[in-house]
Amino acid sequence: MNSLDWAVLIGYFGVMVAIGVWSHKRVGDVSDFFTAGGRMPWWLSGISHHMSGYSAVMFTGYAGIAYRYGVTSFVTWSFPIAVGIGIGAKLFAPRLNRLRSKLHVASPLEYLKNRYNVSTQQALAWSGLLLKIVDVGAKWAAIATLLSVFTGITITQGIFITGCITAVYCTVGGLWADALTELGQFVIQLFAGLAMLIAVMGKLDGFSTLWTVWDKLPSGHAHATAGPYTVTFLMAFLFIKTFEYNGGMWNQAQRYMATDSARSATRSAWLSATLWAVWPTVLFFPMWCAPLLVHAKKPDGSDSYALMTETLLPHGMLGLVVVGFFSHTMAMCSSDANAISAVFTRDIMPVLSKAARSWNSRAGLIAARLSTLVFLGLSMTIATQVDSPAFKDIITVVIKWVAGLMGPIAIPFMLGMLRTFRKSGPTAALTSWAAGLLAFFFVNYDLDGSQKAGVALQWQVSVPLAVSLVLYVLIGLLRPEDTPERDALLARINSDDDGPGSASAAASVPAQPEAGDAKVATAE
Repeated sequence: MNSLDWAVLIGYFGVMVAIGVWSHKRVGDVSDFFTAGGRMPWWLSGISHHMSGYSAVMFTGYAGIAYRYGVTSFVTWSFPIAVGIGIGAKLFAPRLNRLRSKLHVASPLEYLKNRYNVSTQQALAWSGLLLKIVDVGAKWAAIATLLSVFTGITITQGIFITGCITAVYCTVGGLWADALTELGQFVIQLFAGLAMLIAVMGKLDGFSTLWTVWDKLPSGHAHATAGPYTVTFLMAFLFIKTFEYNGGMWNQAQRYMATDSARSATRSAWLSATLWAVWPTVLFFPMWCAPLLVHAKKPDGSDSYALMTETLLPHGMLGLVVVGFFSHTMAMCSSDANAISAVFTRDIMPVLSKAARSWNSRAGLIAARLSTLVFLGLSMTIATQVDSPAFKDIITVVIKWVAGLMGPIAIPFMLGMLRTFRKSGPTAALTSWAAGLLAFFFVNYDLDGSQKAGVALQWQVSVPLAVSLVLYVLIGLLRPEDTPERDALLARINSDDDGPGSASAAASVPAQPEAGDAKVATAE
C-alpha cells in the first residue's frame, strides 16, 4: 500500500465515524439504539441484514476454500444461506417484527421470560453472549490478518485499530449507525468487488473468462461439492443457516424488528435472500480463478485473495478493495455488538441488578453504550488468541464452533415463536439447550479435552442442532407445558394483522419485571 491507498482507507474510517456521529441525534432511548424505533425502511433493513452476515473471513477462510476446492465455496456457503433466508421470510421475519410491535420488546430474547421463564431466558442469553465473543473475536483476527499482509503491521495492532473505529460509530449511533454504515459499506463493496472481477478477467481471457476458465482450473474445481464439503454437509449447513440467518444469532433478528411492520420485515428478508443468491458469485469468481494467478503461501490458501489483490490492482483501487475487506467485518462486528448489548442490558442486567429494572431512558442508554464497549473489548482480546491450540484457526472457529453451538441456543428462541410448538415449554427449552451443548462437546472432544480425530465436519456442526431439535419437539409432546398465558402470547406473535401503531409501538419499552416473579404477564 502507498499513500494513495492509505488515503482511501483513512477516508473510509472517517466517513464511518461521521455516520455514527450523525446517527447520534436519532437515538433518544434504548428502543432507538437497539431497534431503530421501528422506523427503518425495508430496503435499508434488507441491505443491512445482508451485510451483517459477512466478514473478512470470506476473504481469508472462504477464499482458501475457493482456492483449494472451487465452486463448492458458493454452493455450500452462500447458496444455502440464500435458501434459508427465503424460508424464513414468511416463517420468522414477520414474527420477529411482532416481538417489537406487539410485545414492545427491545431485545430479541426479551420475550422468552414470558414464553418460557426467566431461567430459560438467562441460559440462552449467557451462552449466546459467550459464543458471540468468540465468534466476533475470529472476525477481528481475520481482518487483522489481511491488514498485516497489506501494511506489515502486527495482527494485534490491526485488531486494535479496527475495533476502536467500530466502537466509535456503533456506540454513538446504535442500530441506525450500523444500518447506515452497512449501506455505505455495501456500495463500497459493490465497486471493490466489480474492480477485482474486471482485473481478473483482464488478466485472463477478458469477458470470455466467465466460460473459458473452467477447463484451465484444477480438476474438480467446478464440482458443486468437494473435499469435506459434501452433500451431507450442504444439507446440514442449510439446516443450520436457516436458523442462524433468520435471527438465531440475534443481530439479524434486530433488522426484522427494526422495520415498521411484519410485511416490511418479509420484504426485507426477500431482498437479503436475493442478494445472498447473486452477489457472492461476483466476489467468489476471482477466488475460483486464483490458482491460475497466484501461489498461496499458506497451506489452507487463506492468503490467496490478498496476494491476488496486491498483484492485480493499481494503487488506489488496492486501497478500495482493502476498504471492502474492512466493510464486511465492521458490518458484522458492529451488528453483533449492538445485539449483544441489547441482550445484556434488557435480559441479563435486570436479573442481576434490582436497580436495572427501574432504569430511565438516559440510564438505559448509557448502560447500552457501555455494554457495547465492553463486548467489543472482550472480543478483541479473544481475537489475539484465535490461532491458539484451543481455537486452532479462524475458519475452525467460524464454521465449527459457531455453527455447532448456535443450534442449541437458536432452537428454543426461534421455534418458540411458532404456534406449532406451543406445547414445548421451559423443560423442553432447557433440556434441548443443555443436551445440544453436551452433544457438541462429545462429538468434537474427548473427556480430557483433546480434539477427536476422524469426525466429519458435517457431523461436528449438525449433531448438536439435531439433538436440540429432537428433544425440543419430543419433550413438548411428552410433557406439554402450554398455558393460557403462553397461548395468548403466541396468538399475538402469530396474528396476521400488524395492529395499530406498530411503527411507534417500540417507543414505550417497559421496564423489566422482577427476576423472582414466578409468573410474568404477557407484555402489553
